[in-house]
Formats: sequence, structure tokens, C-alpha cells
Amino acid sequence: MREIKAIIKPERLSEVLDALHQIRDIPGMTVSSVRGYGTRRPGAEGGPVEFGEVMMTKLEVVVPTTMVAEAIERIQRAACTGHAGDGKVFVLPVEQAVKIRSGLHGPAAL
Repeated sequence: MREIKAIIKPERLSEVLDALHQIRDIPGMTVSSVRGYGTRRPGAEGGPVEFGEVMMTKLEVVVPTTMVAEAIERIQRAACTGHAGDGKVFVLPVEQAVKIRSGLHGPAAL
């Protein structure tokens, strides 16, 4: 199992969710509004690098390893505007999952 964390522009959330829901048996997801601090590179004048606060959306989903590549590809395609600040996707290993209500463990808990 892997956890996919995607930091995307808030206005792209519905497109990303639609794309992910097209994956058969995709588990539930968590969506949060987050603040981040991105870097703005110097312009043509060669000024200093600036840091600016941005509002973004964080999407988190834990999927079986077999779904990772498709989920990342769908997130990237749906979130991309072609402009700076489109976001990032991170993938982390998940050692265990437990469904509280039923006690299911591992991928069955998803």
C-alpha cells in the first residue's frame, strides 16, 4: 500500500476527484485546505528569490501498490494548468491499515 499526497490548486479539485473516481475500486480520500509557502524565482531583472504564501488543496488517498501509477498519472493530468504553482505529488509507503469498525487489516481495510 502507498499513500499519495497531492498538493494542488483549489480550482482543480473537482477535475482531480472526477479523474480519480474513474479508477475502479479507488478507496475514499481526504481533502484539506492548506497554506503553503512557495518560491518565486527572480524575474528578468534578476531580483532576489521571494517566498509567498499560497492557498492550496491537499488530497490524501491510500491505495494498493498496483493503483499508484494510474492514480499519479490521473492526478497530474487533471491538476495541470501548465503554469507555475500547479502543485506536487508525493508517494509514501504505508505499513499497515486498520478499519476501526470492522477490524479489517491491510488492503482490505481500504
